Amino acid sequence: MSANQEQLGMAIGDTARCWRNLLNERLRPLGLSQARWMVLLLLSKRGDGVVQKALAEWLGIEGPTLVRILDRMTEDGWIERRESATDRRAKTVHLTQQSCAIIKQINKVAAQLRRELLADVTPADIEACMRVLQKIKHTAGRL
Repeated sequence: MSANQEQLGMAIGDTARCWRNLLNERLRPLGLSQARWMVLLLLSKRGDGVVQKALAEWLGIEGPTLVRILDRMTEDGWIERRESATDRRAKTVHLTQQSCAIIKQINKVAAQLRRELLADVTPADIEACMRVLQKIKHTAGRL
């Protein structure tokens, strides 16, 4: 195995963490912690009415941790939780009008950061990177 192959996993993790930390710094003036903006972005991408358990899995956190985050977000008017129409034990999470406006700002800040980070990367390199990452993800899903 080559040195690059041995370092690939660490490089992916380090790059993702660095990107996320930069975005977090830029979103802090909007009054959003990383936990909050990640919830808002996931809800905006995955659709309205996501079950809390699925949201916790997508975020990679435990259910009780997510409940604390959602409690604060509900108090601040970012989301609302409702009883699931299909499972009385489950709660679904919904965006509020207030959160829809801030999501536009989050996306604007994220797009600017993406432009800056990828300014010196060719479209061909991005396509190659995406192919490799998709292959790795596909293989990981099978394991």
